[in-house]
Amino acid sequence: MMMLTPDDFIRALDWMGTVVFALSGVLIARRLQMDGFGLLVLASVTAIGGGTIRDLVLGIRPVFWVTQSHYLVLIVVTCALAIPLARLLSRAKVAWLLLHADALGLATFTAIGANKALSVGAPAIVAVGMGVLTGVGGGVIRDVLAREVPMVLCREVYATACIAGGIVLTAVHAWTGQSLPAMLGGMLTTWLIRLAALRWHWHLPTFGGLDPDESR
Repeated sequence: MMMLTPDDFIRALDWMGTVVFALSGVLIARRLQMDGFGLLVLASVTAIGGGTIRDLVLGIRPVFWVTQSHYLVLIVVTCALAIPLARLLSRAKVAWLLLHADALGLATFTAIGANKALSVGAPAIVAVGMGVLTGVGGGVIRDVLAREVPMVLCREVYATACIAGGIVLTAVHAWTGQSLPAMLGGMLTTWLIRLAALRWHWHLPTFGGLDPDESR
């Protein structure tokens, strides 16, 4: 019987995150009634945007999808399959699916990004930052192209969930020295916090109530 290695499992998580984030791009493109090219662009930047920025910051050349073209194939296939399915869903279901697909992709890519930083010898605090960047980077580009305020810049518990997941991941990795349990712990932490924020409408405090003169 063939056994999955930790590297195989991590690769599967990465592919899953790519599909899920591409799906979130498709759903927003569908809501905005974009054409096929716009849909593909939005799905692509969502799925590989954060990882591209991460690799550039870490000095990894070329970036991952240049030498591993199956990521691009996954995005195209996801778009092709999601388009007819999205047409069958109501606006309410699309909104629900978008939020939950985004939460799963956020958790997966946060763990992938933090683990990749650790694998190249980055310190824990940098690994947490790379996890956040990988998790939110593609979504920020997606929202800017869709002319929406990125969730990471709003009151949403979004990047905060990534930070918590990154801290758990680096702590477990330091304790066990193993990538797989660290990634699972970090991914689960990010995902549960994000889902709880969606369920109970958690928000971060804002400074919107301050008078401009008083803030100087």
